[in-house]
Amino acid sequence: MALKQIFAFIPEVKKPEEKKVDFRTKLKWTLIVLGAFFILYNIPLHGLSANALDRFKFLATILGTDFGSVISLGIGPIVMSSIILQLLVGSGILSIDTKTPEGKKYFQGIQKLGVIFFIFFEAVVYVLMQGLQAAPGFTGIVIFQLILGGFAIMFMDEVSNKWGFGSGVSMFILAGVALQLFTGLFQFTDPTGANCLVNFGQGQCTGQILVILQSIINGDVQQLFLAVTIILVTILVFLGVVWAQSLKVEIPLSYDRLRGYGVKWPLAFFYASVIPVILVSALIANLQLFGGLLENWLGRPTFLGSFSNGVPVSGLAYWLGSSNLVEAFIRGSVTTPQIFQGITHLLFYMVFSAVFSVFWVKTAGMDASSQAKNIMSSGLQIPGFRKDQRILESILSRYIMPLTVMGGLAVGALAAVANSFGALTSGTAILLAVMISYQFYQNIAQQHAVDMHPAMRKFIG
Repeated sequence: MALKQIFAFIPEVKKPEEKKVDFRTKLKWTLIVLGAFFILYNIPLHGLSANALDRFKFLATILGTDFGSVISLGIGPIVMSSIILQLLVGSGILSIDTKTPEGKKYFQGIQKLGVIFFIFFEAVVYVLMQGLQAAPGFTGIVIFQLILGGFAIMFMDEVSNKWGFGSGVSMFILAGVALQLFTGLFQFTDPTGANCLVNFGQGQCTGQILVILQSIINGDVQQLFLAVTIILVTILVFLGVVWAQSLKVEIPLSYDRLRGYGVKWPLAFFYASVIPVILVSALIANLQLFGGLLENWLGRPTFLGSFSNGVPVSGLAYWLGSSNLVEAFIRGSVTTPQIFQGITHLLFYMVFSAVFSVFWVKTAGMDASSQAKNIMSSGLQIPGFRKDQRILESILSRYIMPLTVMGGLAVGALAAVANSFGALTSGTAILLAVMISYQFYQNIAQQHAVDMHPAMRKFIG
């Protein structure tokens, strides 16, 4: 009862009064949130020292942020709150019936309270452990800016969920990946930040298109082969994920009052979609982040690992992380520990993706019981079977739970393998970008086929 009273004091974004928000309204608010995200993405923290968090840049895409900006916390607090709450509910430690409206509201209230806690906790930890190192006298100011940025991300996610096309968390990740891909291809600065086009023959560009041109000019065959391989691997990962995303099982259904008319109820192979990979990737990212912060604070490595320039070289963070095996093979520098690291990385992604898939399906109303209720309320039934929710639930359970587990294992394996292959950005980021894009496409195409602009309707198909 005390928690429910606390929920009343937590500010929230007002829900739309109409049951279905039209396409133009959703598009407007999605663009507003996306524009606000990129503006905050490029606002640096005031009072930050010059050496702050360069070693954690590789975590930025997964956490939907740019370290050193006012939104350095990114989606970390939202994801951490979701992970912990799902583990507590899934294990039965916390008993919440998410199938009832009251239970869902209680679940969302606790989750939002957890997000607020992690905003304050991570902001303080980042600064006091000198991950985001503040200049002398600016510690409180940097923490305050991080807290404001964390609340901005939380409310922008809520606006996107209620007024936009879907999850703000997913959209922030997609925006970050798109930016990483663009800069990965066309970045014209060298590692020091200087413009490599000024001395193009000798300068070292980081954009792979420019690297290819430089390699041809300088006759560097190995660097040319590596740059071309990176682009090809990125393309192959994109195509592979698009193909896997299209796999599904279709349940034939018919209308009970309209004989001769039927539809197919699709159950995707990746039934829990992109959520399990986001959770697993964020879990590893946070383990690496806090491992680096602890090492920096204590002055010695912990069981989480030892880090060199932000890259784990030992400990739990190393064995859960990944190395670019393709580049190592091309350069002839692959080692046995790297191969074993790839195996442990693969197993961790597969197991925990399956676990989070099961938890997500049970807490998000995607289980067989909820789906059977939705089908019955739509006036549909399976041809040849009596119209009974229990029968429908038993038939759906033959597919939903196996798809949940197998899809979780498969999406985890795909993400882990892609991570180890090397690409313009991390393999997990590419996997997330493709699946999120496909999810947005399906959402727009299915829900707004009628009310969108004719030109947009033709583009969406």
